[in-house]
Amino acid sequence: MRGKSIMLQGTGSSVGKSMLCAALCRIFREDGLRVAPFKSQNMALNSFATKEGLEMGRAQVVQAQAAGVEPSVEMNPILLKPTSDRKSQVICLGKPIGNMGAVEYHRYKPNLRRLVKDTYDSLESKYDAVVIEGAGSPAEINLKEGDLVNMWMAGAADAPVLLVGDIDRGGVFASLYGTVMLLEPEERARIKGMIINKFRGDVRILEPGLRMIEEKVGIPVIGVVPWCDADIEDEDSVSERLTAVSGTGEITVAVVRLKHISNFTDFQALSLHPGVTLKYALRPDDLEGADVVILPGTKNTIDDLIDLKNRDMIAPIVRHARLGRLLLGVCGGYQMLGQLLRDPHGVESAAPEVAGLGLLDMEVSFEPEKRTVQAEGTLTDAVEWLASLAGTKVEGYEIHSGVNTFGENTRFWMGPNGACNAAGNVLGTYLHGLFDDGTLAEALVKRARQLKGLPEEKLTAEQAAVNMRAYREQQFDILAKTVRESLDMDAVYRILRGEA
Repeated sequence: MRGKSIMLQGTGSSVGKSMLCAALCRIFREDGLRVAPFKSQNMALNSFATKEGLEMGRAQVVQAQAAGVEPSVEMNPILLKPTSDRKSQVICLGKPIGNMGAVEYHRYKPNLRRLVKDTYDSLESKYDAVVIEGAGSPAEINLKEGDLVNMWMAGAADAPVLLVGDIDRGGVFASLYGTVMLLEPEERARIKGMIINKFRGDVRILEPGLRMIEEKVGIPVIGVVPWCDADIEDEDSVSERLTAVSGTGEITVAVVRLKHISNFTDFQALSLHPGVTLKYALRPDDLEGADVVILPGTKNTIDDLIDLKNRDMIAPIVRHARLGRLLLGVCGGYQMLGQLLRDPHGVESAAPEVAGLGLLDMEVSFEPEKRTVQAEGTLTDAVEWLASLAGTKVEGYEIHSGVNTFGENTRFWMGPNGACNAAGNVLGTYLHGLFDDGTLAEALVKRARQLKGLPEEKLTAEQAAVNMRAYREQQFDILAKTVRESLDMDAVYRILRGEA
């Protein structure tokens, strides 16, 4: 093995591979290596637009941030974004190549191996080390023929493998043993260490089991990582955040849970504001008592709008706005606020057009060409409660297919990047990441308190405006410290150098 990479594979999905990859990226960076993350194929609705205007999965963006390097589509050459229960949009090197069902894509995958190998080689040539993430489990024997992301990838990169098991869900020893035993001998030989993740309790209780699993599979356990409360962005919409309530503040923010919700990471900064209680609303009752309602991004705006109607969510959302309370739409949620949504080319839905919520004077037409770009908006004085911030720039990125046509009653609260109603309580924007520097989060909470008749909060600058860049750095350090103290890092470096 060439000593340029190390790969983390798991006994299943959601065992913590993404977090551990981010931790290793951070640790290697702290130790002076120039390191990059890599995952050949990611399936997620949380995506990001690079500086080049290309689309990639947020998991590798987070890992790149941990490594202190600029995110690049070379770190995630294939991204699958589910558009329905049966199909996904396939994005190669940042550009969509079409929608495919599972069988069609499985047949197509072998055609992508050269692209993945060439992309990986290009990335590896620019760095001291690459931390590679697998997907699901390498023991999914029905999928091995077209494997792009587990043992085939390890072979393509000539990478040693660390196998991760999740003890929190139970059965970790059986999972580790079963995974190893289902592999071919040459695949087993690539596994140089095992990691038990998400442990709660005294590690001494595990020691008999650790020795036994080592004897049975002939692979050392190089660490037991405890449950870590580092607040790192989640990879996709299976996140526990979508069923949890964050914070205990006096202002309740309800984010509408859409069927194809995407980029819910937009609201992490808002959830950290001490004056906010943030929850996700699945049913009409979940919107009761909300001071702010947010319609988030979605991979399928029209179908999710139809789904909201079927769930009886439209009337309470509109009623909330008619009562003068704050309603914000981001990306697909922004599009829903308009009068009419058209899809003449079938980009997102079989429905050619559907009525929107009718809260903004605009119509949306979906075009085949997707807009993926890093962008910024400039706050204006069109909304009285934001007038003191006029001229302030808000940085983020856009990922959408819709093109807006505005009527004469439209006002723009964020330059051309955001429209609002005359009353200034219904706002929309295409800008993801709009709360990340804390400015808009603080302004939104302040306005919600005014509307609720609450006194202005007396918070320090550090309390009020959570800057996500600084917060992420802090959380990466917490994660890296926990993992460094839990793993045999001498063994990790021997494995990385190809000496184990």
